[in-house]
Amino acid sequence: MSASPTPSCGCINVFWDDGMLSHDTGRGVFHSGVKPTFLDVLEKHPENSDRVKNMVSILKRGPISSYISWHSGRSALLPELLSFHTQEYVNKLVEADRDGGREICYGTFLNPGSWDAALLAAGTTLSAMKHILDGHGRLAYALVRPPGHHAQPTQADGYCFLNNAGLAVKLALDSGCRKVAVIDIDAHHGNGTAEGFYRSSDALTISLHMNHGPWGPSHPQMGLSMNLVKTKAIEKFKPDMIVLVIGQDSSAFDPNGRQCLTMDGYREIGRIIRGLADKHCDGRLLIVQEGGYHVTYSAYCLHATLEGVLNLPLPLLSDPIAYYPEDEAFAVKVIESIKRYHRETVPFLKEP
Repeated sequence: MSASPTPSCGCINVFWDDGMLSHDTGRGVFHSGVKPTFLDVLEKHPENSDRVKNMVSILKRGPISSYISWHSGRSALLPELLSFHTQEYVNKLVEADRDGGREICYGTFLNPGSWDAALLAAGTTLSAMKHILDGHGRLAYALVRPPGHHAQPTQADGYCFLNNAGLAVKLALDSGCRKVAVIDIDAHHGNGTAEGFYRSSDALTISLHMNHGPWGPSHPQMGLSMNLVKTKAIEKFKPDMIVLVIGQDSSAFDPNGRQCLTMDGYREIGRIIRGLADKHCDGRLLIVQEGGYHVTYSAYCLHATLEGVLNLPLPLLSDPIAYYPEDEAFAVKVIESIKRYHRETVPFLKEP
C-alpha cells in the first residue's frame, strides 16, 4: 500500500506525453542496426519504448503513485530549438524526417515518427521548466524520450537529436534565472550539454559517469568520472536553479553501462540533489530523463531516485535483484584518494 503524501515530502510534477512512444528505433545487433541473416532472433535497439513504458507504469501504479501529479507535454516549436541548436542542424533534422528518416549518426536512427517524438521530448521538458519558473511547483520531472544530453548544438549523438536539458537551461536563463547548475548522472558523459555551455559563466555543468572512450566522429570526447557530486562547486557557483539530468544506465545490471549502482545508490543520489536544491535554490529542481536500458530494473531505479528526491523516511519498494554483499573498503579508499587529489589541485575545492 502506498503512503499518503505529507507536507514535508510534497509531490513531484511529472510531465509526459504518449506521443513519445512513436519513436521506433528498430531491431538488430544491439544498437547497430545490423541485421545478419544467420541470427534467428534480433533484439530491440536499447533505446526502445518498452523501457519508458515501464517508467510511466511504475509511477502510475507503484507505491509512489500518490506522490505524483501528472501533466501533459507539448511539442516544441522550431524557433524554440534555436536557443541551443543551430538553424543548419535543425534544418538537417527536418529534411531527414521529410525524406522518410535515416541513420543520423552511429546507432542513432531517425525513423518515421521519431522527429515528432523528439519535438515532444523537447517541448515537454520546456513545459516542466516553465512550471517551476511560473511558481506552480518546485519539483518537476520531464519523463521524456528520445534522450538528449549527447545532442550538441550542431549534431546528433548517442541516441539523442535535441538537447532537452540544454533547451530548458536556456529557457531558465532567458526568463531571469541568474545561474543554473546542471548535474548529469548517467553511465555516459553529458557531452552535448557541456558543449552548449562551455563559454557560459551563468551555467555550470557537472557530469558523473563511467570511464569511457569515444564512439565515433559524433562523440570524440573521452569520459572520466569524478565519482563525487561536487557540492563545493555548487556552493561556490550559487545557482538559483538545479537541473538533474538522470540516466539509470549507471545501474549494476544495465546492458549499456559498466557501473554498480543499485536502488539504494539512486535513492541516495535523489536525497543529495534535493538537499542541494533546498540549500541553494529554494527547492527549485528540474529532473530530466536520459538513459536507462534495462527494461525492468531502470524503472525500479527511477522509483528509488524519486523516493530520495521526496526525502521519504523509508523505501517504498525493495530491490528485487541487488542482493549480493559488497566489500566497500576498496571503493572508500578510491574515493578518499580522489577527494585528496581534488583538495590539493583544484583551486576552488582547496581548503581555506
